[in-house]
Amino acid sequence: MQTKNSTNVSAYIHIPFCEHICYYCDFNKVFLEGQPVDEYIQCLLKEIELTLANHPADTSETIYIGGGTPTSLSASQLDVLLEGIHRLMPTDTTKEFTVEANPGDLTEEKLHVMKYHGVNRLSMGVQTFNNRLLKKIGRKHSAEDVYETVHLLEKNQFDNVSIDLIYALPGQTLEDFRDTLHRAIDLGLPHYSMYSLILENKTMFMNWVRQGRIELPSQEIESQMFEEAIEAMTKSGHIQYEVSNFALPGKESQHNLVYWNNENYYGFGAGASGYLNNIRYKNFGPIQHYLKPLRNNQLPVIETEKLTVENQIEEEMFLGLRKLEGISQQHFLKKFDRNFMDVYKDVLPYLIEQDWLQINGDRIQLTQKGLFIGNDVFEKFLLSK
Repeated sequence: MQTKNSTNVSAYIHIPFCEHICYYCDFNKVFLEGQPVDEYIQCLLKEIELTLANHPADTSETIYIGGGTPTSLSASQLDVLLEGIHRLMPTDTTKEFTVEANPGDLTEEKLHVMKYHGVNRLSMGVQTFNNRLLKKIGRKHSAEDVYETVHLLEKNQFDNVSIDLIYALPGQTLEDFRDTLHRAIDLGLPHYSMYSLILENKTMFMNWVRQGRIELPSQEIESQMFEEAIEAMTKSGHIQYEVSNFALPGKESQHNLVYWNNENYYGFGAGASGYLNNIRYKNFGPIQHYLKPLRNNQLPVIETEKLTVENQIEEEMFLGLRKLEGISQQHFLKKFDRNFMDVYKDVLPYLIEQDWLQINGDRIQLTQKGLFIGNDVFEKFLLSK
């Protein structure tokens, strides 16, 4: 895929290996055991090399290694991967370098490798502090593992840490969630992500719900959990800067802001997606399908889509409105050479009347009410309906 040069392109790098598959997860992942992990790392570096030859970047302000479970790699495999990334990418410009980790997978040796290679942010999948619920959702760590990992990070003076929590889990009560919320906040971390459980096709959870084997909390309880989360986070000084994300001032996830600001990013690895010069592309998901073209020095791209201006505007809206600061009309005009009020004159009055959307000077933002039904609001901005 030959494209023109962009000066600043962030990168998402996918490690699909897991030591355990969670019941709710539909991300591209495989059991680690018996997989060609070393070859995968070499092919991943080959993909980075081939992509940057076609589409060079002068700077890459954020790099995010996700999965799967990147910390399921051994310390020496992490070392090879990170050394290769530095060799191939303009990492001297990288301000935020994040790696996803699972509590219990992170050893001192792996942490030293990451610190040596300039990783300055960790994102941990905690989900809940209730051990019974952790087992129920197929997680292999315990609440005790979370505390041990946080202690390890403190000991090594690694303080830029985010944790993910999931609410509205099967059998989760309000009391359970409040306990998790307070235990998470008591850790005193700079960043928290909070997601309601989404039932995805082809997951064990979806099958069990269809069979009537598990029951989820009601919509009312789910909304109350979200409401209490916003309240508790605000009280602890964490600003809700995006629908599901809370941070101390200055600790917002710069990489995720690349997505919400609809900016360019590389997608490297099996099943990864990227966005370069108005082209969205996706790689082969199955490991062997991903490796095959790279063995022949070919990129592993399975599909590309050139976005029309209408597509770009729609994406700008449903990504940008996730941010609490919303969308700048001035930026919209500069980016698309169209006046926001002209493009959406038919839909705005209704959304404002419903108290789902507000105009605040230059900015278009979700209201507190709109936050709870974000997807319904975003749908109104589809131009191709």
